[in-house]
Amino acid sequence: MQGVRHFLLALQFFTRVPVTGRLADWVGFSPAMLRASAAHFPGVGWLVGAVGAAVFLLTQPGLHGVAGAAAAALLSTIATVLLTGAFHEDGLADVADGLGGSADRERALEIMKDSRIGAFGAIALVLALGLKIALLATLAGQGAANAATALLAAHVLSRLAPLFLIRFLPHVGSEGSSKSKPLADAIGGGALLVGVLYGMPAAALLLVTHPSTQAVAALAGCALGAFLLARLLMRRLQGFTGDGLGATQQVCELAIYLALAWQA
Repeated sequence: MQGVRHFLLALQFFTRVPVTGRLADWVGFSPAMLRASAAHFPGVGWLVGAVGAAVFLLTQPGLHGVAGAAAAALLSTIATVLLTGAFHEDGLADVADGLGGSADRERALEIMKDSRIGAFGAIALVLALGLKIALLATLAGQGAANAATALLAAHVLSRLAPLFLIRFLPHVGSEGSSKSKPLADAIGGGALLVGVLYGMPAAALLLVTHPSTQAVAALAGCALGAFLLARLLMRRLQGFTGDGLGATQQVCELAIYLALAWQA
């Protein structure tokens, strides 16, 4: 039951799904619980990915041609953004603003805390969302099921990747205001294992539904995206922030779509 509480807390923290009233009272809250709930981040990806895949499968048959596939991809993306409150997209924009706005570490961290979006953040969001829709439309050309399974697996695996940053990188967010402050103490190996267990069926789904070379490339692309973001955050900030975790999720999701859509 403690695991169920942690999952519901992750759902409350990472999505707009209401966990309120008596259910919220039963779940409870503490910084230690929030830290433990991070293990269920990929589990939240199963829900978000399932919603996105369902919207895509329901709308794509009635929308014909390349433009129709792009429209279905857009509707699917809108559904996932509404479900998460653009939580991770916001992180990507803040990281782009911070790292693009200043080479100084302290100034970059200050910019990332600013709720206003700047030019670098806006550009990053437009490019990321545009690329996501284009890649999903490309995958739809290989079959609607291909796009749907890619969408489902990508949302899970891209939420597994940030757990490795939490486990192995120091936290450098503001002590007083950072939303990721409860994650400042690295999650344990057991929590990381729980996240990996969530991710294993998603990896298997890719291997079963896509050509093996593309599926392996997608898994490698996700790992490479997480590695490059971790390296960039360490080099520029000396650790991770909550925004950095969101940016990692977005980059890894795009890497999976790109690898699966690529035709050699």
